[in-house]
Amino acid sequence: MVDTTVGHGGHSSLLGSSLGPAGTLVGLDVDPHCLQIARRRLADLACRVVLVRENFSRLDAVLDELSIDQVDGILADLGFCSGQLEDPERGLSLQTPMPLDMRLDDRLERTAADLVNTADAETLADILWRYGEERRSRRIARFITEQRTSRPIRTTTELASLVCRAVRGPRASRWQRLHPATRTFQALRIAVNDELGSLERLLQIAPHRLRGGGWIAVISFHSLEDRIVKHDFKRNRAAGLYEVLTDKPITCSAEEVARNPRARSAKLRMARRTCR
Repeated sequence: MVDTTVGHGGHSSLLGSSLGPAGTLVGLDVDPHCLQIARRRLADLACRVVLVRENFSRLDAVLDELSIDQVDGILADLGFCSGQLEDPERGLSLQTPMPLDMRLDDRLERTAADLVNTADAETLADILWRYGEERRSRRIARFITEQRTSRPIRTTTELASLVCRAVRGPRASRWQRLHPATRTFQALRIAVNDELGSLERLLQIAPHRLRGGGWIAVISFHSLEDRIVKHDFKRNRAAGLYEVLTDKPITCSAEEVARNPRARSAKLRMARRTCR
């Protein structure tokens, strides 16, 4: 089994508990702190546990390094851990002052601050529209480029406040479901981490690494990710590679959302590799 986003090991502990001593659980994550927590949590599993600091877009290379040809299951949870949202070094929070970083993997060279302070207005607008589906992308991009002529934008709250001014809205009105800067932050995070490109590469790898009867499950949290997964599963079904197990995505019950509000936008899609 492969958990491509091991996080703190919650899903991996469930996957690993289904494997006996002859089984192997491979866990990937780009965050070394998450891997430390997962290593402790998974220590008592009966199966072999291999944790690797790597992006799931490089699953082929990881499996080759481990001399694993095919696997029985691949899971990708595309959300990020609550701890990462609260980490003052990550720069993912809208309302807490943090450095404008947004890298989930600190080995990446470009930060959100680099992007915000160097990209031209047209490039910024395209990023906000493509990755955030932000309708006011051009106005926000213009405000950003005008602001940085006097001083660079360095913190998350500086950027959030600037976006609020650009859209002429309050920081977070009681009747608004989303903070006005939510889509901007999403777009920049996706761009900095190449999240959609990484997902597409994982989906290209999966059918060639799954054993006949093996499954792939992807949990997405916004329409851009879900659309990519949906279309990939359909293409592979048409090619005779997949049996799609979820014609419509599985979503959380009201009870689960009440326990975990961040799960409200989660969508699970699954497919099974057809036998060769």
